[in-house]
Amino acid sequence: MSNILQQLEPCLRGRICFLGLGNTDYGDDGFGVRLAEKLVDAGVADVIVAGTTPERWITQLSGFDHVVFLDAVDFGGAPGDAAFLNSAEMAARFPQISTHKISLGLLARWIEANGRTKASVLGVQPERLQSPQLSSTVQNSLDALCEVITATAQSCAAAPRCPEQALVTRMSNQP
Repeated sequence: MSNILQQLEPCLRGRICFLGLGNTDYGDDGFGVRLAEKLVDAGVADVIVAGTTPERWITQLSGFDHVVFLDAVDFGGAPGDAAFLNSAEMAARFPQISTHKISLGLLARWIEANGRTKASVLGVQPERLQSPQLSSTVQNSLDALCEVITATAQSCAAAPRCPEQALVTRMSNQP
């Protein structure tokens, strides 16, 4: 777990907004919404549960140093693996990264147009979508990521912005 903390901590400094995406009726697709809800319950500030319509929240995202989309992402990893991708990686690797009306790559470019705000996605590789609940693999990753984000949010006030690289972490291999 310390590995993902070391990777995420430099990226989660300054004023951060977490935007939980997905559809909770489709199993692991609800990962982002469920993680956002858990972060709210843990007292993390500036968390939006956007569901399937992240574009509706665009006007509320100004003034942040970093917007982090939380979403189920099919990036080719093992179920439960996590990926942390900046906007350039989103656009290059996954032109249509999710099933939302507007691709996250396009939404990220829109957010970054002001030159002050960075956008990234923290995604987990889904295991199954035909279920009303998260798979145990994705639930375990969600719990671990919630701990990391909560701990990081408590310890980081203002620091340098996220390095310009993609981070992919195998949550299933974490102790």
